[in-house]
Amino acid sequence: MARPAIGVMAKAPRPGFVKTRLIPALGGDGAAALARAFLEDSAALARDVADAYVIASPDEARGALADLIGLPALPQGEGDLGARIVSAFAALFARGHAPVLLIGADTPTLPRTHLEAAIALLAEQPGRAVFGPTGDGGYWTVGLSVPRPALFEGIAWSTPQVLADTQRAAARAGIAVALAPPWHDIDEPADLELLARQLAEDEAAAPATRAALARLRPFR
Repeated sequence: MARPAIGVMAKAPRPGFVKTRLIPALGGDGAAALARAFLEDSAALARDVADAYVIASPDEARGALADLIGLPALPQGEGDLGARIVSAFAALFARGHAPVLLIGADTPTLPRTHLEAAIALLAEQPGRAVFGPTGDGGYWTVGLSVPRPALFEGIAWSTPQVLADTQRAAARAGIAVALAPPWHDIDEPADLELLARQLAEDEAAAPATRAALARLRPFR
């Protein structure tokens, strides 16, 4: 029987390469340190719910990322985000997994129940696509049980229309869409206040992120 899998799409936590929009608040080293903590917490959550992998960028960072978080690492490959998503799904389906969720490493406080809800939606109707909305018009997860490359073609990535564009692509292709519970990703300096509130509300959430944020002390 096929087993569910979660792939964590992640950049190597190098200064100036990752979480660059947080650099004005944290500096290059601080943004990289927080990204590393985000990845550690995201990997621990994924591992707790399903078979988990890190989908690494750049490709040559696979070994370092696998060592850092203790997950098997696969390359993201080349092309825009859509091409890399299609490649990640193909790799995990080829390993016999279904359904498959892809998540980013920028929702460290994501509740486990959100991942479970997304997997349950896929189990109910394997032909559908599942997305978890974020407040910026994107999504924290995309889940599939079968390949659906048409979903990721012609999308204006890194814009507030990403989820809406993808839903329109699904409608054109006749693919049913279901939405998992929404959550917030942490991309901008203003999001750090939200992150601090999330950590205060759930004292067990995201221990690596909690420790990193305490060291960085971006708040006054």
